[in-house]
Amino acid sequence: MLADDDVDDRFFFKDSLSKLPIETNLTTVTNGVELMTLLLTSKEELPDVIFLDLNMPLKSGFECLAEIMAHDKFRNLPIIIYSTSMEAPVVNSLYEQGAFHYIRKPGEYSKLKDVIFLGLNSLANKAAKPTKDNFVIQSQ
Repeated sequence: MLADDDVDDRFFFKDSLSKLPIETNLTTVTNGVELMTLLLTSKEELPDVIFLDLNMPLKSGFECLAEIMAHDKFRNLPIIIYSTSMEAPVVNSLYEQGAFHYIRKPGEYSKLKDVIFLGLNSLANKAAKPTKDNFVIQSQ
């Protein structure tokens, strides 16, 4: 699942995801209220992972992360923060609040596929949350 208010970012994410050698089914939402409503009311299985933008209208990614981590049902749901900012205090706080990874949106579309793959591959290969040293995923 991807929660991001930017239509272009959603398009590029979906396009990059479709080019990975992983079978996926992407659901997108455009703001935090939509994300939380979907999670709380859905009768379907939880998503395998949520890519969460921080700066969204109505309810921010910060607020969504706090709400998700407050629910026992969602506590083990991997949340990968997907944002343009990269302020150390913010990144540290998100790690402490329970986010699984932090991906800084790359400035180049060509690198987007790589960071998405790294995030998904990390989930597939590790049962435990990464250490703080491995929390941030950046494009090379």
